[in-house]
Amino acid sequence: MSRPNSPRIPSAAFGLYDRYAHGQIDRRQFMSGLARLAVGGLTATALFEALMPDYAQAQQVSFTDPAIRARYLVFDSPDGHGQGRGYRVEPTGEVLGRVLVVHENRGLNPYIEDVARRLAKAGFVAFAPDALASLGGYPGNDDDGRALQQQLETDNILADFTAAARLLDQPGQGIGVIGFCFGGFVANTLAARLPESVRAAVPFYGLPPDLSRVSDIKGALLIQLAEQDERVNSAWPAYREALQAGGIEFEMHQYAGTQHGFHNDSTPRYHPEAAELAWSRTLAFLRTRLTA
Repeated sequence: MSRPNSPRIPSAAFGLYDRYAHGQIDRRQFMSGLARLAVGGLTATALFEALMPDYAQAQQVSFTDPAIRARYLVFDSPDGHGQGRGYRVEPTGEVLGRVLVVHENRGLNPYIEDVARRLAKAGFVAFAPDALASLGGYPGNDDDGRALQQQLETDNILADFTAAARLLDQPGQGIGVIGFCFGGFVANTLAARLPESVRAAVPFYGLPPDLSRVSDIKGALLIQLAEQDERVNSAWPAYREALQAGGIEFEMHQYAGTQHGFHNDSTPRYHPEAAELAWSRTLAFLRTRLTA
């Protein structure tokens, strides 16, 4: 997707951005790489700005929509950071199920909050914790959010999301988990860590959990992958083998012509057709698994 008046982004720039976003290169290396791609009057700064999220584009459901109720709440996380904080959104009408929403590696940004509202609009209670709560929460931009999340231990973050999942679950009902990028890894991991609670997990372009724990999964998985995402896709064959060996119910969809992050409509990696198809599959999957 191109923004109005934005430069055409070379395909190699998306690969650079992915490496930068996941800590494989620093900002200086990122800008240096963009400078090598900036031809025909482009500048590295123009490419950098075009690659950054524009959250004004990401709001599909207003926080004042009468079909939902939204609030922030604090929860206990004794095995994590002591306390967590998240964004809870409920439908004002019928509740079809409960879904934990897990953000990327930069905290609870406006895109993820909107995903929670989209779920509530579709009839689900959605709870989106902020991994950065112990550091003051999402700082207002993704670069700083990414730097903050890198300061935290993954085990503590997982403990916070585990506590949030247990808070969201209702006896005998179970929950769904949907996550993006880092959140996709968390969705995969919680399916293995909380098999009695997680009835449905939807990891978008997320790395697999510890493969030795895959056989513990009892819920079903809907795995959403991009076509051009070497880092995540290289881990898929071993994950698929472990799922098959464990007799785990899963389906995988890989979307042609897409980049890592194709569902995020605040960035130029957004692929409208693939994102809409993946989302419709997600809602259908959650309705089937959480209302059966």
